[in-house]
Amino acid sequence: MQLVLATANAGKIREIVTILSDLRISFLSLASLHGYMPPVESGVTYAENAAVKAKAVAALSGCWALADDSGLEVEALGGQPGVYSGRYLSPTATDWERNQRILELLEGIPLSQRGARFQCAVAVAGPGGELTLAYGSCDGVIAEAPSGDSGFGYDPIFVVPDFGVTMALLPPDVKNRISHRARALENIKPLLQRLSLAAA
Repeated sequence: MQLVLATANAGKIREIVTILSDLRISFLSLASLHGYMPPVESGVTYAENAAVKAKAVAALSGCWALADDSGLEVEALGGQPGVYSGRYLSPTATDWERNQRILELLEGIPLSQRGARFQCAVAVAGPGGELTLAYGSCDGVIAEAPSGDSGFGYDPIFVVPDFGVTMALLPPDVKNRISHRARALENIKPLLQRLSLAAA
């Protein structure tokens, strides 16, 4: 089975391929699609944005496509940046700049009030218009300073309480088991398993 990954984020691609590596799937990148233009992510939920991306890629490629949309929700910031996590501050802002801004906004707030959650929606779309969604989340706390150089995005400031370290300090095999994206992908795996067997 061929599955197009509807993302240009190298970190996401690496995680998705690793987590789904036990399935009989051949992964294709957006680079294999001629004339692809990313759709506008105008949805107000992660699911809406993931669906838009997966359906656009499936329609253009004629293959099944997988997309995810995820974000960080900080309780003390009213759930922000949420669905705007990837565009927080500006589309061209760096991960470091986004992390620093959140730490600035939380300056002086005790750890007991720095609760946060990573949320993820995964969409799998077919060339015939089929669409299936799955979800995953991971609760944590925003650190007082970034630490760790693994992962990407907000991982360096997101502490996973069960491990006492940021997501960026977790070994990849652990992160790929407990992260929001890992949980969403595990929930969509039964569908991908059925599709891969049908294509065999």
